[in-house]
Amino acid sequence: MPQMGESITEGTVSKWLKAVGDTIEKDEPLLEISTDKVDAEVPSPAAGKLLEIKVNEGETVEVGAVLALVGSSVSSPASEVPSPKAEPTPVAKVEAPVAQAAAASANPQSAIPNPKSNGNSSIEDLRRTKSSPLVRNIAKEHGIDITRIDGSGISGRVTKQDIMSFIETGAALRPQDLLVKGAPAISAPVAKSEYKPAPIAATAEDRVEKMSVMRKKIAEHMTFSKQTSAHVTSVYEIDMTNVAKFRNTNKAEFQSRYGTKLTYMPFIFQAVNNAIRKFPIVNSQVDGENIVYKGDINLGMAVALDWGLIVPVIKKADTLSLSGLALAANDLADRARTKKLNPDEVTGGTFTITNPGVFGGLFGTPIINQPQVAILCVGTIEKRPKVFTSPEGDDYIAIRTMAYFALTYDHRIVDGADAERFLSYMKEFLESGSFSL
Repeated sequence: MPQMGESITEGTVSKWLKAVGDTIEKDEPLLEISTDKVDAEVPSPAAGKLLEIKVNEGETVEVGAVLALVGSSVSSPASEVPSPKAEPTPVAKVEAPVAQAAAASANPQSAIPNPKSNGNSSIEDLRRTKSSPLVRNIAKEHGIDITRIDGSGISGRVTKQDIMSFIETGAALRPQDLLVKGAPAISAPVAKSEYKPAPIAATAEDRVEKMSVMRKKIAEHMTFSKQTSAHVTSVYEIDMTNVAKFRNTNKAEFQSRYGTKLTYMPFIFQAVNNAIRKFPIVNSQVDGENIVYKGDINLGMAVALDWGLIVPVIKKADTLSLSGLALAANDLADRARTKKLNPDEVTGGTFTITNPGVFGGLFGTPIINQPQVAILCVGTIEKRPKVFTSPEGDDYIAIRTMAYFALTYDHRIVDGADAERFLSYMKEFLESGSFSL
């Protein structure tokens, strides 16, 4: 299992592209994996035959675990896995726990103690702290030591359900929490009554399948965002005729010069960059009681996939020209659809743009991509009749290229006036600005 980013500790086998006995060339795609950040194809490290598959589809294992054996069919499988050359390491006082942790990595099943036994607590704590970023964020927000929670996930990992149950039962309360002036006395945890939907009765015509890793991560991320940010949406209608005329005049030359299409999105990216420089509050993040105004503008662009949704990031977008934005956006979108993105290319975003308009939607009210505080939704760009007034005061109707722009923002940080000013600036830029390739 390859390391797909510094913060990623495990991956899930999504699909094997070869079967045992198949011949495979070096660097030919062997399987697909899913992680917290990205879906990707894994190339074969060697040419030969696929001798053995050790991890089945749907299984999650730690980085470094052996997924399969590839080599010559006449050699023994054991000979296909070279033993790493031992290197001297300094001896530390925690030598025994470290040795046991290493053994757990090499052979996870033999290292998992019975929860009821008095195993090594350091090893148990190590597994529990290897939780998802979402769980660690919840723990940090509530001041919870994850090692206090009995995890129900793989190898004792703490899941979101584990930590939310821990909070709801009152177990997360610390003695000092009860000393706050005016706080009600708590004698015992109060059971939370929850609505439970009626069970689903499957019929012969129904198709049931497990959520993919990506779908589960999307569900967790979106639910966490709705529980964290105070979502509010403002909508502006913007006349895109000025942009449409420039695009129609230059799109053939752009295609010839750069070998890619000139869409409306680079113009919108440029408008966002300029608006953020004017109103940096929408390019911020919340850190406890602090507001972090991000120095770089890293634009996340939502890309719809057949199997889910991913948000690659244009880093330092405000340093790019119109053509640079177009090339970066098209490259990221193409590689997202072919599972060629690197984990670093889907992290670090400071502001996100989603474009359901390509499917015909007028506008939407998207969910904020945490830890950001705003997301812009672009509706379909189409010709509509608009009423204008002549200098003489006469009203007339003209055909214009129009679109709705919806800004969803975190009302904890961004006020309505801030959002209005941001959208108003974008409107003026797109309707009256001058553009250059």
